[in-house]
Amino acid sequence: MVEEYMVNWVYVLLLFILGFITYYRKSLDLFGAAVMIIMGVVIIFSAGANWLGLIVLFLIMSLIATKFSKKYKMSLGEFEGRRTSKNVISNGVVACFMAAFGGYYSPFVGGFIGAIATATADTLASEIGVLDQHPRLITTFQKVDPGTNGAISPLGTGIAIAGAAIIGIASFLLVIVPNPWSAILVAIVSGTVGCFFDSILGALFENKGWLTNEHVNLFATIVGAIVGILLMNMF
Repeated sequence: MVEEYMVNWVYVLLLFILGFITYYRKSLDLFGAAVMIIMGVVIIFSAGANWLGLIVLFLIMSLIATKFSKKYKMSLGEFEGRRTSKNVISNGVVACFMAAFGGYYSPFVGGFIGAIATATADTLASEIGVLDQHPRLITTFQKVDPGTNGAISPLGTGIAIAGAAIIGIASFLLVIVPNPWSAILVAIVSGTVGCFFDSILGALFENKGWLTNEHVNLFATIVGAIVGILLMNMF
């Protein structure tokens, strides 16, 4: 027990290093990095470092996707740049809650995966899908400009599903879910549903200024987590 406790503190040290790197590289602002560290510490001591590994994977994929075709995104006015604590909370607080209480209710494992799969799918769909020149609004299928809230495209949808699948595979490799097919199914279904829900909220409410991007992301991860819990109850 003492050895495990000491190992966890090693992971905490690595988490601080990761937080410094994301701040130094201007991927997160100071408060965003601090919130990320706090959430990471909660996850490490409540669920384990392997659960944190899934969060780190999401962070790496989102940072890579954000930097991808940076100049083109800047020309469209769609380059987000440095993210804030609001971004970190809206994408990560649901997963953090699921991890903190996963030991008390096992289906929360599915909620954890669902929340991260949704955040991953949505981020990749937004950052890579903007490169598709022919997006359509999810509610009306009307052609819209790239980057429009609620827009979907074949490229965005495909990369979203692929990102969710990666989260599912990683969930098995990190021994969060022992059955690989269950892990992949939960991640793909919950991530895809959550991502489409994000697009619907974007089209109906964010475009009208009734919700912010952070609100939409939060509600989407909640839906992804609920779907993940329901699916995990089936296994």
